[in-house]
Amino acid sequence: MKRDQLTFRIRLLSGIIVLGALLITARLYFIQVVSADHYAEKAEKQYVHTKTDLYSRGSIMFTTRDGAKLSAAAIQSGFVLAANPNHLTIPPSEFCESLSDYIETSLERCTERISTPGRVYVELASRISNDEADEIELLNIDGALLYKNQWRYYPGGSLAARSIGFVGFTDDGVELRGKYGLERQYDSTLFEKRQVLSVNFFAELFSNLGELVYRKEENKSGDIVTTLEPSVSRMLDTVLLETNEKYESKLTGAIVMRPDTGEIVAMNAVPGFDLNDRSGATIDQFQNPLVENVYEFGSTIKALTMAAGLDSGAIVPSTTYYDSGSIELDTFTIRNFDGRGRGTVPMQEVLNQSLNTGVSFIVQEMGKDEFRDYFKGFKLGSETGIDLPNEAHGLVDNLDSPRDVEYATASFGQGIAMTPIAATRALATLGNGGKLVTPHLVTEIQYNNGDVKEINYPDGKNVLTAETSEEISRMLVNVVDDALKGGKVALPNHTIGAKTGTAQIPDPVNGGYYEDKFLHSFFGYFPAFEPEFIVFMYTVEPQGVRYASETLTDPFMDITKFLINYYSIPPDR
Repeated sequence: MKRDQLTFRIRLLSGIIVLGALLITARLYFIQVVSADHYAEKAEKQYVHTKTDLYSRGSIMFTTRDGAKLSAAAIQSGFVLAANPNHLTIPPSEFCESLSDYIETSLERCTERISTPGRVYVELASRISNDEADEIELLNIDGALLYKNQWRYYPGGSLAARSIGFVGFTDDGVELRGKYGLERQYDSTLFEKRQVLSVNFFAELFSNLGELVYRKEENKSGDIVTTLEPSVSRMLDTVLLETNEKYESKLTGAIVMRPDTGEIVAMNAVPGFDLNDRSGATIDQFQNPLVENVYEFGSTIKALTMAAGLDSGAIVPSTTYYDSGSIELDTFTIRNFDGRGRGTVPMQEVLNQSLNTGVSFIVQEMGKDEFRDYFKGFKLGSETGIDLPNEAHGLVDNLDSPRDVEYATASFGQGIAMTPIAATRALATLGNGGKLVTPHLVTEIQYNNGDVKEINYPDGKNVLTAETSEEISRMLVNVVDDALKGGKVALPNHTIGAKTGTAQIPDPVNGGYYEDKFLHSFFGYFPAFEPEFIVFMYTVEPQGVRYASETLTDPFMDITKFLINYYSIPPDR
């Protein structure tokens, strides 16, 4: 064979191979790119359930008083219930009726879907428990299919729901990511990337010529351990529900925190919702008002004003002033809650009787600038840094006003607004030696690779002296022992420092305040001089009562007694 003939045959064969490859490539491009929708529709009608990997996500853990870890959010295993209409031996309506206890759609919709021509797979329920799967198998219905599945599960149901949060699909419907609460705040840690990816090779090839290197980024995922105590959280939820229902309030919330560290032991607001069944719940219920909403809290803030006055040296506990029942500032009249004057009044009675004129006097003695410095030092207008999403900052612009009346109203908690968590942090300084701590819920991350990361929080700046903290605590104990419900709720063996607050609710439409709508608040810490816990409570628009002492004293005492007994807190008197 001549050399020229051999070369010709090689070239001819090579050309045929190249042409064949091009034809195959063109055909694949036509099928996978040009006609992708058409073939996807055909595939849907022949779809059979397959699962390359099961859903996975890191856990959220409660921590009991003894240090044990209990699941707050985990992965539950079960089954998908589906049907193959081609295998049915009974009419579709009868098939759906037989499985009515398990399907997630109506009988009509189930029958309609199964009756669609050409379908060989119809998903009827995505979360079938193991026990339910056993029951379905015993029915022995031809055409009923069960496939393994996993999903996010919350063992506590509604327990601490607004803090735990939940997961939901992203806008493109591809991934489940954290939407609210800790699920969202720590989503990058909890989220576990799928290990199996489906790639349309030819679509990628023709749309990204030259980008032939695929790189998969790994994320360091794991579990988070919280300070939330499940038994305390359940007790708190019970008290909140009872209070909210008794007074028909719009909302009732509370925070239980360790004032020396900022650890949140329990935190929730009701009405709430079940994390496993969110049907019927509103977006407002998903949000956490303890972190995301601001309120004017009224007289609970008087304790901060008193502490600022003591710390600045403007007053001492024995300081007196003359109370005529009202004072005039900038053409405005500041009155006590009942409009009555008390004559010569010492500072203790300003707290005991919750006198607006008394805290206004303290501001006058301090001067506007120094009062402003203390209240801004309490960070009432700032975010606390709590590890929850969407934290709001307070509204304290009135502290920059040139008018005296704005400072007077701020001294008794009106005209300035803050989140409940910011109020709790500021009020904790009264009992913890004056330290502004960082409220938090997570103390530890346990990574899947075995690493453990402890999360440390700053000690916090001192905004009051230890001496002031002890003095204001002594005064707040006197409020409980002598004034709160006539001293009837004081405990014989434990000191409690506390203060109530009744605030008018602003009218956003007409300006000013509603005459018949109130927000009640209550804070207290115990034992007063080395407090284990601070409790902050509030209820919005309670019906049939005027003052916070009527609505929140007993719920606060119920919480206090539970914590003292549950943690075996020793007597301090």
